[in-house]
Amino acid sequence: MPLQFGHILKTTLKTLVQMNREKATGMLDFELKELENIFTLLILGGFAGLPSPPSPIAVELLPYMEKELIVLLARADLAQDPLGVLMGMLEID
Repeated sequence: MPLQFGHILKTTLKTLVQMNREKATGMLDFELKELENIFTLLILGGFAGLPSPPSPIAVELLPYMEKELIVLLARADLAQDPLGVLMGMLEID
């Protein structure tokens, strides 16, 4: 009987540790996405009415913003199509 309780306890602890790891990983992914959004806003802030960084710095940083520029262009294409925006958020192809 004690062997079975020990096995159940060990399995439960492993599950809890895995859940905490997944939660921490999810939080890190969310934070990374938010930091990327802030970085994009700082570089491309001129589109939103914010002061832009000096042009030479912005031009040097543009290669690192390929993904953000693709999203920006996709959002501009879908600006007149609200159903398309909804399907894009739901990742339905």
